Parts: sequence; C-alpha cells; structure tokens
Amino acid sequence: MQRYVIGQATFELVAGDIVVQQVDAIVNAANTTLRPGGGVSGAIHRAAGAELAAACAVVGACETGAACITPGYRLAARYVIHAVGPRYTGRERDAALLCAAYRASLHLADAHGLQSVAFPSISTGIFGYPLDAAARLALTTIAEALALPTSVRLVRMVLWDAETRRAYEYAAEKAGFTATAG
Repeated sequence: MQRYVIGQATFELVAGDIVVQQVDAIVNAANTTLRPGGGVSGAIHRAAGAELAAACAVVGACETGAACITPGYRLAARYVIHAVGPRYTGRERDAALLCAAYRASLHLADAHGLQSVAFPSISTGIFGYPLDAAARLALTTIAEALALPTSVRLVRMVLWDAETRRAYEYAAEKAGFTATAG
C-alpha cells in the first residue's frame, strides 16, 4: 500500500477487491444504463445483491461524466456511487469526461457528508481507456478535489492487478506525490 496526504485527506493506492472495502462508499465503474455489467460493475452488483439492480432501475440512467448514488445493500460500504466514465475514442473529450466522473463522485460523497470513498480505475477495463493516461488523470483530479474543502478524509484507489497498481504508483511519482509512512 502507498499512502499520501493531500490537503486534509489521506489518499491510498491499495491492491485488492473493491467490494470488500470498509468505507462509506465504493465507486462503481458504471455504464449509462446503470445495469450490471462485467468487471467491477458485475462484481459490485453480485456482492450487493438484487436490491442494487432494482435501485439502479429506479434511478434509470446516468450520463457519461456524471455520477449517482444508491445504498450499498449487502456491501460493507453504506453507499455505491455509480460513476460513468467514457468509452475511449482517442478524442480530447475523453479526458474531460473521465475527470468529470471522478469529480462528480467526490462531489456526491461530500454532498452526503461521507468521509471515505474507494475507487476502481474507471474506464480502463472494457471501456478501453489507456491505463497510464487514466491513472494520471484520476490522480490529478482526485488531488485537485481533495485540496478543496470537503467532508472526504480518505480516498482509496483499489487496484485489481499488478499492472494497474504499477501504473498508478508511477503516476503518483510523476505527479510529485510524497508517500507517508504506514
């Protein structure tokens, strides 16, 4: 685990499974229909139970670059923030939409008074966003959000595999993050 201090918050890079994180909210790398998908979305929906899909059906949809929130049901987390990142096209707009999804998630967490949030690497699975670019954008956006007044005191990036972990560690180093002990 790598740990950094940003503003009044702690930012962590950890290897693991997002569905078991004991935080106020976990972020689902969602699609615009909010229906269960593969990867992170499928794992979250399976762990949360059928109630999560029913709650998502009530919400209906979420635009790319936006986020919405539901209860976490059977998860350790009280809430699921569903963030819709872009499908990678190679256009400049992709980066703006990816950053917007992270920002919208942190805004929702703050609006609900949440103190801890766990993110996956949004859009880097089946949506095809290049991992190195996505890691850089995610870390920059999260750092900017944590530098502002917010209720969020812990942001944890939960990285599924070694390749993703290395990409985020490298992006943190390039961004000038300084790791803290512990």
